[in-house]
Amino acid sequence: MTQHAKSWTLKPGAMTLADLRAVWAAPAKLTLAAEAYPVIEASAAAVQAIVAKGDAAYGINTGFGLLAKTRIPDEKLEQLQRNLILSHSVGTGELLSDAVVRLIMLMKIGSLARGFSGVRPLIVDTLIALYNAGIMPAIPAKGSVGASGDLAPLSHMTLAMLGVGEVRVNGELMAAPEALAQAGIAPVVLAAKEGLALINGTQVSNALALHGLFMAERLLEAAMVTGALSLDAAKGSDSPFDARVHAVRGQPGQILAAQMYRQLVAHSAIRASHLEGDERVQDPYSLRCQPQVMGACLDLIGNVGRTLLIEANAVTDNPLIFQDGPNGQAEIVSGGNFHAEPVAFAADTLALAIAEIGALAERRIALLIDATLSGLPPFLVRDPGVNSGFMIAHVTAAALASENKSLAHPASVDSLPTSANQEDHVSMATFAGRRLDDMAHNTAVIVGIELLAAAQGIDFHRPLKTSPHLEHVHHQLRQKVPFFDADRFFAPDIEAAKQMVLQGELSSTCKNLFAPLYA
Repeated sequence: MTQHAKSWTLKPGAMTLADLRAVWAAPAKLTLAAEAYPVIEASAAAVQAIVAKGDAAYGINTGFGLLAKTRIPDEKLEQLQRNLILSHSVGTGELLSDAVVRLIMLMKIGSLARGFSGVRPLIVDTLIALYNAGIMPAIPAKGSVGASGDLAPLSHMTLAMLGVGEVRVNGELMAAPEALAQAGIAPVVLAAKEGLALINGTQVSNALALHGLFMAERLLEAAMVTGALSLDAAKGSDSPFDARVHAVRGQPGQILAAQMYRQLVAHSAIRASHLEGDERVQDPYSLRCQPQVMGACLDLIGNVGRTLLIEANAVTDNPLIFQDGPNGQAEIVSGGNFHAEPVAFAADTLALAIAEIGALAERRIALLIDATLSGLPPFLVRDPGVNSGFMIAHVTAAALASENKSLAHPASVDSLPTSANQEDHVSMATFAGRRLDDMAHNTAVIVGIELLAAAQGIDFHRPLKTSPHLEHVHHQLRQKVPFFDADRFFAPDIEAAKQMVLQGELSSTCKNLFAPLYA
């Protein structure tokens, strides 16, 4: 997919993480590469040939799941597909965000357009029309086990194409028929196999995991910045970031992280002030071992990104149409690409990184408020006792770090059989991906509190300055949150710092420094 201003041309199977990141961040008009259409048409024609021949083929002229042996007469094939969507639209819970729904729709368009799913061009074009009109299907977050496809949530997506249920336009819920009429989009009548092709697949699980991935990237960047700021606030040493230390171990993420920390703290007057005469021999691990921990998180996030990108470009519905069957005839093959185990494993490991980013930041907050370790005023406030300072802000950080420990428990190790034991092992990938948002918000608060605490520590070292990079971050924060000179209503300050983390503001002016993360 290539970007031109605010329009996109999708080449099925060729999306990049940068493409997906851009779609997640903001809507843009989408067109499908012209060369995709002949392939889609050939696949749809193959389905019609199978119907005309009269042979039984799963999902085309049979029932679904355990009802696969039930043959459906030709005159009821359209009803079969519509009933499939209506009966499978059983989701519950809060609606998925527009950012996640955009990713779902984009990946479903890309998958169907590869020409193995047997849908007509009309189906793909209708999805594109909804996407471009900003009509976001109302998709409840809960109700998928991540196998046999994300059936319930993708059914809710498909409802919008039928003109049934609700959609969201510009953040407001409205009836699907009304939204389609306003946009000049005709509801579709599904032909053989089309409903099954639309709701089979891992697009919801993968979109949720991608959302978690992109959040984790921002958390990683922000926590490296706040960790460097904490290092200077505590008058820590940058010697542990020496390139030689990391080269002899050889872990690539660690080597890269150490390089970033060296750049973040370079030319700090605070560091220069205690190069000699400092009685401390070694810093606590939360300062000294940042390249080791964050480098491991960096490597893990990179591995997750590779898995999710493969899945984003994949064909994951069932059955599939192949044009290279016996005697050059199209062949329909039943498989299990809808099983989202790769996504579940990726989301579960990503949860570890998100939890650890927050856990390490929480330890640095604890260090900064402890005068015996940091050398700063107790709880980072003047006149402690009268003022509690950062005492309970740290308690909030500790509470959220602990909550993330529970949320980091792997979802993929659980499985409950469904569909009368036809679907007897499932991935639970949808929940594995969905819980990442809660974890990311928890960690964003923790890192936000560290930003406030570290900036407070820097202020106590004035007139000395930290590095140019970190001085800029400090200035950005002080534009929104003043120095904590005495106890005040603190929650709004924490929320402001959290939003800086989530919006990527801590690394916005040094993107070149973090560019190697995405190489």
